[in-house]
Amino acid sequence: MGSLWIKRRLNLLIGGRTMANGNQCLYRKYQPYFPIGTCVDPKALQTHKDLIIQHYNSLTAENHMKFALIHPRHEYYDFSAADQIAAFANDYDKLVRGHTLVWHNQTPDWVFQDLTGQPIDKAALLKRMEEHIHTVVSRYRKHIYCWDVVNEAVEDKEDTNAVLRDSHWLRIIGPEFIEKAFEYAHAADANALLFYNDYNACTPHKRDKIYNLVKNLKDKGVPIHGIGLQGHWNIYWPSIDEIRAAIEKYASLEVELHITELDLSVFKFDDVRTDLKEPTNEMMELQAKRYEGIFKLFREYSDVLTSVTFWGAADDQTWLHDFPVKGRTNWPLLFDMNHHPKQAFNRVIDF
Repeated sequence: MGSLWIKRRLNLLIGGRTMANGNQCLYRKYQPYFPIGTCVDPKALQTHKDLIIQHYNSLTAENHMKFALIHPRHEYYDFSAADQIAAFANDYDKLVRGHTLVWHNQTPDWVFQDLTGQPIDKAALLKRMEEHIHTVVSRYRKHIYCWDVVNEAVEDKEDTNAVLRDSHWLRIIGPEFIEKAFEYAHAADANALLFYNDYNACTPHKRDKIYNLVKNLKDKGVPIHGIGLQGHWNIYWPSIDEIRAAIEKYASLEVELHITELDLSVFKFDDVRTDLKEPTNEMMELQAKRYEGIFKLFREYSDVLTSVTFWGAADDQTWLHDFPVKGRTNWPLLFDMNHHPKQAFNRVIDF
């Protein structure tokens, strides 16, 4: 299992009915390097269907495989949306990344409570985690080749020595909740690649915490196969050198790396304006240059960087509308609001 498996699978898919003509197919252009993915939901499978089929050969459920949506109540699962995504991927020969099994966010309160609403103990929560992971991972064993098992568990504040983020998982189970999640996922599907996924993974202080966490897991023999770098960046940050340093440090652990949630906001983090109705020419040129440089770097490391997923198929789908600034529109992807290729697309595909 691993990158060789993926390349063999892609060699089969590239000749299938999803292949587009010439260099205008994004995923076909990058077939020698890595799959090109996007996040989806059932609505996007309709509204962005043609774009997804033509340009992406890997799919990630944006929300519908997270705990809150797939397992909203005790002893009740709702697989309807996740099944639609899996079926679409099967129909159009797409890979599927599973996202996500254990996260401090989008997890219902009932998970951490007994029937009277009181906090449950460590043994009970571990049992619930194991049951959830086994049920979800086993259901999609034939469809999903890798999982983001644990998401955003590392503390990213610079003014603390804490390694792990405060969460119900940590408070009730302790730090071992992470290794247990990987062990349960591996037991449910021994062939799946298992990833730790996080944002700000190129920031030096957080990069080092993630590195130490994964190294410790590997030293213990925990079945972890990769690190997901979310890639929620902007047209000014991080630098190519910072991304390179992170890739090299993580790769030294002999794990696979995935860019899991890539988008380039046109705003600096501290820019709170809401007046723009469309991006400026300068923004689009900066974005195009940034995407060009970033994908050049990704190609350099395609021996360890084995998947790149955009967090949205086009600008009308991005989660960055209204976040982190309410009332603000953003334009972070390769395709515009009308699904037309932007300057950034041309820079990424013309090499």
